[in-house]
Amino acid sequence: MEFKLENLVRENLRNLKPYTSLRDSQNFESPVFLEANENPFGEYNRYPDSTQKKLKEKLSELKNINSKNLFIGNGSDELIDLIIKAFCEPKKDEILVMNPSFVMYSFYAKINDNKVNTLELDENFQINKEDFLQKIQNENLKVLFLCSPNNPTGNEVDDLEFFIENFSGIVVLDEAYIEFSSRKSAISWLAKYPNLIVLQTLSKAYGMAGLRIGIGAASTEIATLINTIKGPYNVNSLSQKIALQQLNDEKLFNENIEQILAERAFLRAQLDQFDCVKKIYPTEANFFLIKVENPIEIYEFLLAQNILTSLRHPQIENALRINVGSKEENQKLIETLKNYKK
Repeated sequence: MEFKLENLVRENLRNLKPYTSLRDSQNFESPVFLEANENPFGEYNRYPDSTQKKLKEKLSELKNINSKNLFIGNGSDELIDLIIKAFCEPKKDEILVMNPSFVMYSFYAKINDNKVNTLELDENFQINKEDFLQKIQNENLKVLFLCSPNNPTGNEVDDLEFFIENFSGIVVLDEAYIEFSSRKSAISWLAKYPNLIVLQTLSKAYGMAGLRIGIGAASTEIATLINTIKGPYNVNSLSQKIALQQLNDEKLFNENIEQILAERAFLRAQLDQFDCVKKIYPTEANFFLIKVENPIEIYEFLLAQNILTSLRHPQIENALRINVGSKEENQKLIETLKNYKK
């Protein structure tokens, strides 16, 4: 079946013209900026680059993709919202999500008045293919959200290409944790699958959660569409500046990843020794989903010691999600758990 993007885009957006500032449209030599009602004083008195040109060029280099295939948001949350807005008519179109998975896919669908359909994951947190093939018979489905490595379970989803190939709408593959995984990014699949959008972030492996920078990669058609409907100046100047500085320090990035992976192995070995820990699920992310006795008691015990974890019970029975911290943070967690008594 031939893929035609115009058949999926909301009708009222098909001819929308992007907001462009005069500064974005051409290069000026020694410009005098008197067109945007800015204050002439201050370090950050000027509006940021709405096209994020320098940041896209750097990401293009790092991700081995043309900058025209990129779109950047105020966190991946904004990009999820924009994707739903672009392809889903309110009150009519629907999305399909894994359950359990990242809750913001459903959150933004509900805000945009789109129904959410779920693929209930099996005991290994994998998608049942027969259930998937049954669910996609629904003609109102426009967007499929896949998260791999999945949050909150930590595992990779098996046979991702099967789901991309068999879904006739837009497939969003969220790779927020891909740098911790043994799998290579699906960005290399974009030429093969014109309906695929890959989401990444600077919040996790790159250690820039406070900057709120989400990255989308897709066909030039889709990237142009998202760049058209996004708000102007959606990523601030300071975030763009700091991100560029840190992305240039490849050595530090690699050292941090190595340390997190080493601490992940250490933490798993330590947690495995506690009687209250019944199962540690396989992970390809920077966190563990663990099955414990008395999850609420343990959660509250740790909280009382100022150790914050994520209580996943009762949606995932008897489960806590604990992310890998620094050596000192992980050691404090282990020493605190030693004092836990049923």
